Order: sequence, then structure tokens, then C-alpha cells
Amino acid sequence: MKLKKLPHKRHFISQLQKAFLITMLIVLFSLGFGTIGYMYFFQLNWDDAIYNASMILTGMGPVAPANTTAAKLFGSFYALFSGVAFLTSVSVMLTPIYRRYIHKVHISMYEHGQD
Repeated sequence: MKLKKLPHKRHFISQLQKAFLITMLIVLFSLGFGTIGYMYFFQLNWDDAIYNASMILTGMGPVAPANTTAAKLFGSFYALFSGVAFLTSVSVMLTPIYRRYIHKVHISMYEHGQD
């Protein structure tokens, strides 16, 4: 069995850049979704809506009170969505680091005869 080498550092940096871009797209989509929802369901101006969406997305909690049933339902859904979006973005960002680490471990195991 031929020993595979660790990909070049440039490849790793490229993978990190892609992961960062995807993470930013997830965050921007989530923030946009929340902002539109807060504007529609909470009847907030865009600056207050983005502030509320940012606070929920970062786990800080809501700022504006939910006065209607629709606003409460959206707020609940967006809070749950934000938790999943956060976990997804962290996973995407850490994947290249994890893959490189596992690759190093496999190379090390092969070099020491532990197939």
C-alpha cells in the first residue's frame, strides 16, 4: 500500500477559504431571513429588524417584544433555526481542520505500522 502524503498547505488554505465563504453565506442568509421576518411579523424598521435578527442569531435573545401570535410563532421558529444555522456554520468552518488532523493521524498510524 502506497503512503499518501498530506496535501500541500496551499490546498489546506484554499479549503479554509471555501469553508469561510460558505459559513459567511449561511450567516448572511440567516440574517437576511431573520431581518425580513422581523420586519414583516414584528412590524419593525429595517435597522431594528436586523438588530433583533443579529441578537437571536448570536444567541443573545430577542430585543423587541412579540405582541401577536404570528410574531411569537416566527420568533420561536427563527430561534430554533438560528441554533441549527449556528451549529451548521461551526461544522462547516471546522471541517477542513478536522480533515487535515485525521489525515495526519492516518499517515502517522501507517508510518508506525498500525493499519
